[in-house]
Amino acid sequence: MTTTALVTGASGFLGGHVVAELRAHGYRVIAAGRNAAALPTGGPTLVGDLDALARTDQPADLVIHCAALSTPWGAWRDFARTNITGTERVLTYARRNGVRRIVHVSSPSIYAAPRHATNITENEVDAGNRLNNYIRSKVAAEALLHRARREPGTPEIVILRPRGIIGPGDSSLVPRLLAVEEKIGIPLFEGGRALIDLTSVQNVATALRLAAETPGIDGEAINITNGDPRPFRNLIDALFARLGRTPRYRHLPTKPLYAVAGLLEAVYASLPGRPEPPLTRYTLSTIAYSQTLDISKARALLGYTPQVSLDESLASYAR
Repeated sequence: MTTTALVTGASGFLGGHVVAELRAHGYRVIAAGRNAAALPTGGPTLVGDLDALARTDQPADLVIHCAALSTPWGAWRDFARTNITGTERVLTYARRNGVRRIVHVSSPSIYAAPRHATNITENEVDAGNRLNNYIRSKVAAEALLHRARREPGTPEIVILRPRGIIGPGDSSLVPRLLAVEEKIGIPLFEGGRALIDLTSVQNVATALRLAAETPGIDGEAINITNGDPRPFRNLIDALFARLGRTPRYRHLPTKPLYAVAGLLEAVYASLPGRPEPPLTRYTLSTIAYSQTLDISKARALLGYTPQVSLDESLASYAR
């Protein structure tokens, strides 16, 4: 019997790859998202936001919840509405339509802190992390799902935390780097030696499929990366080499700039429209400090093995 999976955020970067991965493995996929023009073709679609999804009668066996507001800066109400209330809406849909498992895409941003940390395990979460509103909302969404597991009628829930997703179609991570390089040059802290953990988008899609299929993992939270952390400067040099360009760097001191970033956040938060500061504490934390994830749980529980290398992802993005 064919398994039906509904993918939220299917019009986005990750969601589109997840739809393709599931269809390649025989799933009937319902692609759900707000942007009708960007939804994958070749199967049923649901056009609308997560509020509309909660009112929908469309049976499915699985939900893979990719939809999220993911940005280092923004108003709390926007993150809360999309990432917390939106997750509640997915639960409502799942209970209404007989879904047996939700695979929720969370974020290892919840581990972020201005310090070096390597081989971070899934239980090293600071529930009080307030580095930015995105982190607050993802921590809250995970807590909501764990509470929901105690309620009757809740499907199984599995949480994945993929780190730094890159590859063809990336509209966030690499484009932000390229924009910064063009404006002021790429900030380089301590020579760019900080180890950065990234994940090829195809590997994330595979991990999500495995999380949908693997029995006996209800309630688990699982880190996902390529298992290939590299120094920040090495990654930037490799990317720009494939683009046929030479990156411009700005060597900067870490601690003074962290204080400046905090001041910039306070100033920009008070401006009309709350524009994004040129530097945030979160962004500095992710490139100035080594932060790598332990993926032994993914290997043991899911049988996860990265299939697409970082070099392949950099090359495919450059193409």
